[in-house]
Amino acid sequence: MDRSAKGGGSRTDTGVWVAGVDVGGTGVRIALARLGPDGRPRPAARTDLAVATRTGPGGVDAGALLDVLLPALDALLAGGGDRRGPGGVRALALGATGMVALGRDLAARLPGPLAARSGACRLVLASDAVCAYAGALGAGPGVVVAAGTGLVALGTGPAGGWRRADGWGHLLGDCGGGAWIGRAALDAALRWHDGRDGGSAALLARAAGRYGPPEGWPAVFQGPDRAALLAGLAPEVAAAAAADPAAAAVLDRAADEIAGTAAAVAAGAAARRIALTGRLFELPGLRDAVAARLTRRLPDVLLPAPDGDPLLGALRLAAAAARGNLPWPEQPPLLRVLACT
Repeated sequence: MDRSAKGGGSRTDTGVWVAGVDVGGTGVRIALARLGPDGRPRPAARTDLAVATRTGPGGVDAGALLDVLLPALDALLAGGGDRRGPGGVRALALGATGMVALGRDLAARLPGPLAARSGACRLVLASDAVCAYAGALGAGPGVVVAAGTGLVALGTGPAGGWRRADGWGHLLGDCGGGAWIGRAALDAALRWHDGRDGGSAALLARAAGRYGPPEGWPAVFQGPDRAALLAGLAPEVAAAAAADPAAAAVLDRAADEIAGTAAAVAAGAAARRIALTGRLFELPGLRDAVAARLTRRLPDVLLPAPDGDPLLGALRLAAAAARGNLPWPEQPPLLRVLACT
């Protein structure tokens, strides 16, 4: 799906353009914004691409990402007055899943093509968690839990620098995230199929409707899009939870894991403000369940509504880079700013 919204400038615009890119496990989102006189980005156009992010041993495949990203960026920059080439946008920020542990290929291969296409003189490469933080809390202190296909909590420490918990990927962690929920549901489904304790007929039926007979599942989940496939089962688990104890138990454990990860970061954060962001919190009851657990663990916690999504965060990062004033810790590989020539 491609969704674009175009808007013109106003007399209060500075004329400075920035671009933001959010690369998730199941899609790529791109936006353009003008900077207002207060230096804040005012989104003017946006494109959402529902494409699975190809991964390999080195993380997100930079070549495959550029094949998708550059044509979409070209189209967006060409709309409403061509802004391609030198002087097109002053800064571009890209946040991507896996940037921390597996982002070397992205850091090596993205800057040149992105700078050439956009004309940006500043390029920001960030973890998707940093974009989630900037989108949810801006430059204020606190903690953000970003929950989608994966799961990570990120906060700012009282002495500066980032504090992070989980975000280790679906094979080693991301506990409570979408892929984790899908994997736990498949465990319950296969237990029922085998006649073992702890199984769920409801989850077996829902998983079989999505992936086919269980005998074929080992092959289904061998591909590089395994995490996205697993996360696709999470809404089915939520739909079954009202009538199926095993499905309800999976969501309860997910809420426990998410709250525990958030509390681990909040214990040493600069402020007990925790924002819950990401598509996983659209599952019925999950946000409330996590909030209740956090309130019990941390009686003084504040749970503000997020300002916006990671794409807004990418625009805020780009706006700060364009102004030459980055209020977040520049700490590679979580966040780095490159000057493009």
